Amino acid sequence: MKLKNIHSIYFLGIGGIGMSALARYFNEKGTAVSGYDKTPTPLTKQLINEGMNIHFEENINLIPSDIDLVIYTPAVPRYNKEFQYFYNNNFEIKKRSEILGSITKNYFTIAVAGTHGKTTISALVTHVLKYSGLKVTALIGGISKNYNSNFINTPNSDIIVVEADEYDRSFLTLCPDIAVITSMDADHLDIYGTKEALIKSFYLFAKQIKPNGKLIIKQGLSFPEKLKTKTISYSLKNKAQLYVQNIKIRNNKYFFDLIYNDKIIKDILSGAPGKYNIENSVAAFAVCLLMGLDEEEIKKAFKTYNGVERRFDYRINKNDFVFIDDYAHHPNELKAFITSVKELYTNKKITGIFQPHLYSRTRDFADEFAKSLELLDEVILLEIYPAREKPIKGINSKMLLNKINNKNKHLYSKTELINKLKNKNIEILLTLGAGDIGQLVKPIERMFTNKLNKIH
Repeated sequence: MKLKNIHSIYFLGIGGIGMSALARYFNEKGTAVSGYDKTPTPLTKQLINEGMNIHFEENINLIPSDIDLVIYTPAVPRYNKEFQYFYNNNFEIKKRSEILGSITKNYFTIAVAGTHGKTTISALVTHVLKYSGLKVTALIGGISKNYNSNFINTPNSDIIVVEADEYDRSFLTLCPDIAVITSMDADHLDIYGTKEALIKSFYLFAKQIKPNGKLIIKQGLSFPEKLKTKTISYSLKNKAQLYVQNIKIRNNKYFFDLIYNDKIIKDILSGAPGKYNIENSVAAFAVCLLMGLDEEEIKKAFKTYNGVERRFDYRINKNDFVFIDDYAHHPNELKAFITSVKELYTNKKITGIFQPHLYSRTRDFADEFAKSLELLDEVILLEIYPAREKPIKGINSKMLLNKINNKNKHLYSKTELINKLKNKNIEILLTLGAGDIGQLVKPIERMFTNKLNKIH
């Protein structure tokens, strides 16, 4: 299949963050883009404004008649009426990951993999490359605040930055020139079954790096078999080929010194807030050095990076009230994020609203979720966001709430949440999760902004 011969593409699940970036890629190339998603969101509204034809009900009568290719995400179930229609009528149907693999063959590819940190590193690398004058295309798993998009494109670029998603082994369609692996924590056990199977998949991904390519990998991660690829290690805490010293906090921002090749680069502003993001910044720095950029140029670019929506995303930042939104949806991500907030705001009461993502993940890591959430002073749970899954008997947010050892804990519905928050005395508020909690962020922000304006 030659993508250049495709004139009309239909996206099943077009509102997903990865799917929408791909839709924007084709839309910018002049391909007719249409699609379906379950619910309208601010992102789908933007896609419609960019000229895409999108509807929100499973209705084959709304599908354009001239479709050359259907791209779907595994988040859309096979029993979806439109999927069934395309399948039964022998349309060309491809997974998003297959198309991404085809696209990247035409570029020098930087692929960021790992169970945490992909979006921050991808967005930061993209920004530094663009800032430094390189022509780059990027498909990011979040909205870059510098460019207000998850798709960044410089005309005639020959470099592409992509996230290498381990879910459903999607990243095995990629053959990168430079790859990053940040972490291989147990996750997606509905797909892999065991952590060992997940690590094997990361090993297969690393084996697909091109012959003269390089792997940047967090120190301490290892594979069952040795790789031939040249590897570069990085670390926040331990000596590696790139590692950190002398971390300082100034105005709630992290600065650090970077050691590599017996050199010290002093006083680098971390590309994103939160101590764990220093490590992500080091991985991004390593990529940019491999791309031949000057270390002072990288350091300057870091200062102009504005972050990604839903990644340690400050929504309100006042002396008497702070509201931060984050995508954390795995126990280790929650622990790292909450710990970083506590380090920045010592002696402040921290209230966290968490929406668990997937029944299977909640079941597999219920005890670990409870331990991470116990780091909060007040815990508010929303019901589980099912995404692609059917309910699992006995697995719900009440079950998780019962495991959390904290007297100050609540389970609210999405509809009652804002009214419940109005009457609370909150100093630091966090919204956490990968589901549709993101759609509550702006209403929460509006409510607290109005409340603060009345006080002041």
